[in-house]
Amino acid sequence: MIRESAPAAKPRPVGRGQKVRNVVLAATLVELGGDGYAALSIDNVAQRAGVNKTTIYRRWRDRETLVVDAITDRIATDVPIPDTGSIDGDLRELAQSLISTLTSTTGQTIISTMLVGAAHIPEIVEVKRRFFADRIRRAEPVIMRAVQRGDLPEDTDPAELVKALIAPIYLRLLVTSEPLDQAIADQAAKIALGAARAGALPPRTPLRQRD
Repeated sequence: MIRESAPAAKPRPVGRGQKVRNVVLAATLVELGGDGYAALSIDNVAQRAGVNKTTIYRRWRDRETLVVDAITDRIATDVPIPDTGSIDGDLRELAQSLISTLTSTTGQTIISTMLVGAAHIPEIVEVKRRFFADRIRRAEPVIMRAVQRGDLPEDTDPAELVKALIAPIYLRLLVTSEPLDQAIADQAAKIALGAARAGALPPRTPLRQRD
């Protein structure tokens, strides 16, 4: 007796609305972390997310918009704002938080996609801009508190100080491939703080200063 082949398993239901969106975006990041952007397909994302690919196409017109949305959604996640009582401690925690993010599986996926995908997805350039602008914006209260306490010069530009803080970290991540650890976080904080206090960083311009 010849048995009929069993029907293909249907994707398990995951709900609607925001739940579906979250599941699909998470699956997209996992797929990107596996074989990279070049191998990413809507079919694979749908299978991993447990949804039909038509569900994905109803929300995202192609894989490019899906990737941009997945990265944008992830970088919008709240970053803890340190308040140790000293600018030295705050900068160390900011640097360590960045290192923890960059060395995580998701962080590595995002950085790799932003670098490789920029050649294929024009919107990735804007995503990168928002990524760094968001990190600077979140760190600004830390630096302004230090200015108010007298720990930093009054004309300290938060954006320039954050750039000085993260520069050694990204140099090791993207250029020299040196390990990133607490010692590097401490060193980056020391360099940035020393530069700010020595007046070596560009000051805030009148247009960027607060009233």
